[in-house]
Amino acid sequence: MLKGSQRTRLRGLAHSYRPAVQIGKGGLTDNVLAAIDEALTNSELIKVQIFMEREERREIAKTIEERLECDLAGAIGRMAIFYRQQPDPEKRHISLDAPTK
Repeated sequence: MLKGSQRTRLRGLAHSYRPAVQIGKGGLTDNVLAAIDEALTNSELIKVQIFMEREERREIAKTIEERLECDLAGAIGRMAIFYRQQPDPEKRHISLDAPTK
């Protein structure tokens, strides 16, 4: 579970990112989940663009969090930002405790 300050930091870091995955009319399939899982493993912090109605976007984000054991750092419009810490300390790109500048 992320603290508010950590979510703010992650949203700031993700600001310039492009969506790693887009979810369209096909919805959240196993292939889409696998692509999100791979992107999180490689990058830790990703944006996912969800082309659905508001309630569906919330449900999809919740499902992604639960199934991939990641955290929703923020969502604005059709864009959702997900974070999952790399289990290997050698491969981590992001420090949640680093001071913001």
